[in-house]
Amino acid sequence: MLHTNRVNHRRGRQSLLAGCAFCVIAAASPNVATAQERETEQSDDNVIIVTAQKREQSVLDVGINISVADSEALTNRRIDAATDIVTIAPNISIKENVPGLVPVITIRGVGLNDFSATNNPSAGVYVDEVSLSSLALMNFDFFDLDRIEVLKGPQGTLYGRTATAGALNVVTAKPDFRGVSGMVRASLSNYETKEAEAMINLPAGDTLSFRFAGKGIFQDEGFYFDETLGRDIGRREVLLGRAQALWEPSDNFSILLKAEVQQGRSELGGAEFFGAIPNALTPAGVTCPGAPECSDFLGYQDLDGDPFRGAYSVDPSYNFDQLALTAKIEADLGFATLTSITGYIDFDRQWSADTDAGPLAQLDFRTNDDVKQFSQEIRLSGEAGPANWLIGAFYSEDEIFTSYDGNLSALLNTTTFSFSDQESESAAIFANAEWAVSDALSLITGLRYTDENRSNVGGTTDLVSLAPASFLSMAPFGSDPVPIAVSNDTISDTNWSWKLGLNWEAGDDTLIYASATQGWKSGGFFAGVAVSSSQLLPYQPEKLVAYELGIKGKVRSADLTYSVSGFYYDYSDVQTFIREDIGGLPVQRLGNVDQAEIFGLDLDLLWRPAAIQGLTLNAGLGLLETKLGSFLAGAGPVPAGNDLPDAPSLSFNGGVTYEFDVSDTVQARFALNSRYQSSVYKDALNDTLIEADGFWVLDGRASIFTDNNWDVSVWGKNITDKRYVTQGINQTSSFGLGFRVYGAPATYGITLTKHFN
Repeated sequence: MLHTNRVNHRRGRQSLLAGCAFCVIAAASPNVATAQERETEQSDDNVIIVTAQKREQSVLDVGINISVADSEALTNRRIDAATDIVTIAPNISIKENVPGLVPVITIRGVGLNDFSATNNPSAGVYVDEVSLSSLALMNFDFFDLDRIEVLKGPQGTLYGRTATAGALNVVTAKPDFRGVSGMVRASLSNYETKEAEAMINLPAGDTLSFRFAGKGIFQDEGFYFDETLGRDIGRREVLLGRAQALWEPSDNFSILLKAEVQQGRSELGGAEFFGAIPNALTPAGVTCPGAPECSDFLGYQDLDGDPFRGAYSVDPSYNFDQLALTAKIEADLGFATLTSITGYIDFDRQWSADTDAGPLAQLDFRTNDDVKQFSQEIRLSGEAGPANWLIGAFYSEDEIFTSYDGNLSALLNTTTFSFSDQESESAAIFANAEWAVSDALSLITGLRYTDENRSNVGGTTDLVSLAPASFLSMAPFGSDPVPIAVSNDTISDTNWSWKLGLNWEAGDDTLIYASATQGWKSGGFFAGVAVSSSQLLPYQPEKLVAYELGIKGKVRSADLTYSVSGFYYDYSDVQTFIREDIGGLPVQRLGNVDQAEIFGLDLDLLWRPAAIQGLTLNAGLGLLETKLGSFLAGAGPVPAGNDLPDAPSLSFNGGVTYEFDVSDTVQARFALNSRYQSSVYKDALNDTLIEADGFWVLDGRASIFTDNNWDVSVWGKNITDKRYVTQGINQTSSFGLGFRVYGAPATYGITLTKHFN
């Protein structure tokens, strides 16, 4: 339920802000030199150029732990969505509460254990410098990208929206003036999957160029089988399109406009049920609770032994539509570059969740989410004497409405309606400077002030829809609906965050850096189904002070590039789910744990041995130790020492690629990539029933290229068909059941690509 007057008032302010930004920069255009961000390129020594610090730099000159995958790496590794970024760098975990719904990113143990549309991610995700404010916006497919940058550690003095975990920068390929070019690509793979992708770059003279790209995904067989429906589920039909226009009327001014649409008419996947109590059919030797062969309180159990097979009780359909508009205006004022980035996103989706993972309607919910986001960022950056400096301002408005139609008839004999209508407004100013103390030593300083306001109207109502009475509110059939949880609240949070660092160029190819950075994430409201108003009380902001020491560089004699960093995080008021007893019923509440500590190590290597032409080896190693402070839960106090959720003590990703000439006109490439993650807990209680064991995943690709721009590849992901858990929910004490979500099974296929120049 959106407030029309307030919406119209805010839209007026949005138009005014965007218009002012355009006028300020357009007025400056006669004096300026081109500031259009160029595409990712590699220098002669194969060092990737990035814009992680809002200016072009070699990745080896950036005093931040950063991992980059350019367009070639994205294609070769089939990095198709946010869930695939775990293949780029270690110390990253990604999970989905419902397969195919929302990926939640955890970096170095910092992440939000929530999946509702109203929450902001701890790891900031930026698409062409526009921050995605809602978790609902994270589930998108990649196509026609220039690169992806993964930054670890708090961000805020360079970016529009602050983030405690790190940042994922998704940079699309831009129009250029190098002539007409294009690409078409088609793939066939198992599970009856067809994919098609195309791109065309069209210069229209010397000052205007267009780029159009699109992708379609049609998966006619899902990974999962629903015994209730008698067919597979998890099918996908997704269409994506993007149009961009770049106007450079002179060498000193540019405007880049982008419109992107996404549409999905798909299905979500299933989860593996597990029960709490044994019954006559439970095999001997099975330990309850926690096994699929155990039953819930109503007698259901899963005896097939297949985590991709179950009996569910909801419509698996997942439909979404999104429109995203972006305008980037850049002007060189002579003494500085002025940049304006305006973004607007309109997203809505409808989906169902069977959170009892069984055939009876115990905890079934049909959900509707509507997200509207507007953001405006203005930056001024330049050089003054010994300093590279940047100052900026950021403003955003989010309107998010989410509702749940609940069917609890099988156990609680009722249906419910829950909703949350949240509006948030964020304003910030930030500044960053890199001061040259000497030819080799530089000092980095950053400061940010943020003011955020958030309101929530919502709650849960027992509809008392079934005879003889609801076992939730205990109201008899025929009674008026009973509100059982109500929220009408507003919170305001302000914060100063900062960064202090040193970069020392110890040699031509060696950078040693040290930094201390404070990250901050505002408080908010739980937007899920609540059985008590106390669940809807606001949770508090969290803060994180990160200390990092690193070295990166290149050993030219061995053609070896390396990056090593050690870090320590002092983490306070950690936002996480905590289980509590409310009225005798164990429930989940989004709250805060007073403190946590995190320390660890990141290591990345890239080696091209001169003795074997065409061979490339890459490896990443992550070591992590986390420690939560004490907190209260339903069963009483939990002592300090628990691990943070989704924080593996050891993670690894690595690969080997070999490229060689088959003939004068044909080249071949073979690649194997693997990753490992040690066991992790899935909640702050470190519940062993939903602990995920460690696992290896292996991917591979073989390609043939021709001089006339043809490319044919055969590939496989998770080629050993490893079964591994990515998420788990334990509700055995309240409903006698729980579920585990598994990563995708083995997929393999063939891809044909043709480039046109």
